[in-house]
This record gives sequence, structure tokens and C-alpha cells, in this order.
Amino acid sequence: MNIMELLTAIITVLGVFIANAAMIIPLFLWNRAEARADVRHTDAKLESTRELVRAIHAEVRDFHERLIAIEKGNKS
Repeated sequence: MNIMELLTAIITVLGVFIANAAMIIPLFLWNRAEARADVRHTDAKLESTRELVRAIHAEVRDFHERLIAIEKGNKS
């Protein structure tokens, strides 16, 4: 094996490595950005659901307090 064949083999291996990295790194970064966007979207949905549950809880508590007041009025 002469020096030119060795140099060609090294350049080929480096070229394949660089080509693979040039494809994998942008895909990795894009995937990570999309995952973060999905997490933010899910957090927003969860927060709106929490607000709805809090509102329902407050309404149930208010209804229960009014019902207790009516029951006290009927017993008196």
C-alpha cells in the first residue's frame, strides 16, 4: 500500500464521518426543538385544565355552602 492509497483511504473515512455528522447534528437539534415545543404546548394545556378544575372546585364549594345554609334555615 503506497502513500497515495493511504491518503485516499483517510480522506474517504474523514469525508464519510463529516457527511454523517452534517446530517445527524441538524436532525438532532431539530428533534430537540420540536420536543421542547411539544412540552410547552402540553404545559399550556395542563395549566388550562388546572384552571378549569379550580373553577369547578370553587363552584362545588359555593354550592355546598349554600346548601348547608338552606338546610340550617329549614331546621330552624
